[in-house]
Amino acid sequence: MSSATSLGGPDEVIHQSLRLRIMAALNPLPAGEMIEFIRLRSLVDATDGNLGAHLTTLEAAGYVAIEKDFVGRKPRTRVTATPAGRAAFRRHVAYLRTLLEEAAE
Repeated sequence: MSSATSLGGPDEVIHQSLRLRIMAALNPLPAGEMIEFIRLRSLVDATDGNLGAHLTTLEAAGYVAIEKDFVGRKPRTRVTATPAGRAAFRRHVAYLRTLLEEAAE
């Protein structure tokens, strides 16, 4: 059995390209620190609708937490990776690294 197989395979939620980019953008933030939706949108190069849909999927999986509030009269949406999301991201990255190392052998 290869080590990639023993890692259990990819995380099907994170595996999708944009969701992987979202988690990669959130992971370096200190635990609990939030990033504004418009900044995240810019980092991952997504449209509002596309980013919103993928954040909904990540939130349903428990990988991100989303806060909506107002600054004055202007709505603000902020996002952070949850501890479960950070752990899932680390496992997925480990899986990808192992997969790439085996492919290079």
